[in-house]
Amino acid sequence: MKASPIGRRYARALLELASEKGNVPKIRMDLENLSGVWNESEELRSTFENPAIDADARRKIVDAIGRRMVLSPETINTFKLLSDRRRTRFLGEVADAFLEMAEENEGRVMAEVTSAAPLAPDFKARLKAELQKLVGKQVTLVEKQDPALIGGVVTRIGDKVFDGSVRHRLRQLEERLAAQ
Repeated sequence: MKASPIGRRYARALLELASEKGNVPKIRMDLENLSGVWNESEELRSTFENPAIDADARRKIVDAIGRRMVLSPETINTFKLLSDRRRTRFLGEVADAFLEMAEENEGRVMAEVTSAAPLAPDFKARLKAELQKLVGKQVTLVEKQDPALIGGVVTRIGDKVFDGSVRHRLRQLEERLAAQ
């Protein structure tokens, strides 16, 4: 997911704080888990989007989630800040941007690889090696699936997209045939 400027701003502030305190790995794990719970729970999202639920009630919910998930104080405070400012819809973007920025700070890049079906381990290893040669950094693959691709892979590293999908090639063929 491409993070909005708002998501990136919160992620950058949280990363600076996490770096100062030396707990980037813990906050990374917190955000991955919290983002997963947020995405899976329609009830949780609707609770935070409900204007009838006041800020104090939302803060109590954040505290309860923080205790149950054993979240770091920095993660809890960021979640509270998003809640207070009615920006919890950006939680996933904050998590994605934080992960991307943390990887970058560690000399790695994240490559989002979307395929129609799960990738074979040997293909993933070859793809990772080729991407590392291409960008000159360690690459962390993040796999996603989209059956609409038909076959092949679409790889996104930062703002660059490498589309090797069958769907893309069929579109190119269609455009060439239409141009004749």
